[in-house]
Amino acid sequence: NSYHILMVTTQLSRNIEALCPEIRDEICMAFDDISDLSGNEWKTVSAASSMKQVVCRTTNRVFVGLPLCEPSHGLPFLCLEHIAARLFTSVSQSNQHERKLLRPIIAERLRYLNESGKEWANKPNDFLSWMMEEAEDLWTVKLLTARMMFINFASIHVGPDSFTQVLFQLAANPRYVQPLREEVEAIVEKEGWSKAALGGMRKVDSFVKECQRLIGVNSVGLSRKAMKGFTFADGTFIPKGTTVVTAIQSIHHDEMFYENARAFKPFRFAELHEEDGEGVESQFTSTATEFLAFGHGRHTCTGRFFAASVLKSMLAYVVVTYDVKLADNTTRTRTLNFATILTPDPSVKVMFRRRVD
Repeated sequence: NSYHILMVTTQLSRNIEALCPEIRDEICMAFDDISDLSGNEWKTVSAASSMKQVVCRTTNRVFVGLPLCEPSHGLPFLCLEHIAARLFTSVSQSNQHERKLLRPIIAERLRYLNESGKEWANKPNDFLSWMMEEAEDLWTVKLLTARMMFINFASIHVGPDSFTQVLFQLAANPRYVQPLREEVEAIVEKEGWSKAALGGMRKVDSFVKECQRLIGVNSVGLSRKAMKGFTFADGTFIPKGTTVVTAIQSIHHDEMFYENARAFKPFRFAELHEEDGEGVESQFTSTATEFLAFGHGRHTCTGRFFAASVLKSMLAYVVVTYDVKLADNTTRTRTLNFATILTPDPSVKVMFRRRVD
């Protein structure tokens, strides 16, 4: 029963508007904690590990709420350990720690549900609550924890790397900060920090999308297994049982689809929006045969709207709050390749200070 996947498509996407204040609140607190600034000083931080903390905290603010999403309670970092455990070790010990953290929260919510029904007072609006309401016959700590960890893994294993690449490009290209600031400030003044505001931040949207196009987190995608033999129109035969993937990076770097495809043009998609009016196709969350960061077709990533909201909220907050630059006289950053996985260099550091106009 994969009802937790359905919750991503329905409840998570539908509640983005209501959750925007909490997403922003956690982003603010997380960046304040990692930068720990006073006055106009510069603070050097490890970009990759710091962005993991911000994304994990923000994601779990939506998944399990306060206070469990805070670092003092350990869940965000257990989620990262869980990813490593799934890749390299038995997951049983990691699951035991997670169940220990979640057990009192689940027990408390079960008590409220049993005593007052689904509409009990001050009910948290988070992913755990949605799951418990959806499948009453699966109310066990073990099953709920397993599903929460699966959703965490799906949400967190690409988000930190994606934003680290955004941060690298922002720090390496300070000339783009002012146009981003002006856009964010103008829209927030009108709309506040809301879903509508995020939707109107075309340059922010384009900046994040261009990072995904040019760099991304996977060189291939859309993995499919042939359930029977298949012959393409050109005569290419795919035997039954063959796994086929799409060369995402090659498509994203193809001059047939993108002018000056190997150059970083952060407002590439914002300009397309201006050219074609409504411009839905140019949005970060829109998929196409030439933009496959979220997949395409029936199996397009169902969590892309939430992921985009978090990444765009992070970028918007950073540009209006901080000055950012690369540390150690770094001018360019590299991307590491592990088979088909693309990941930012974990040794690169960035510097933050409170914005000085």
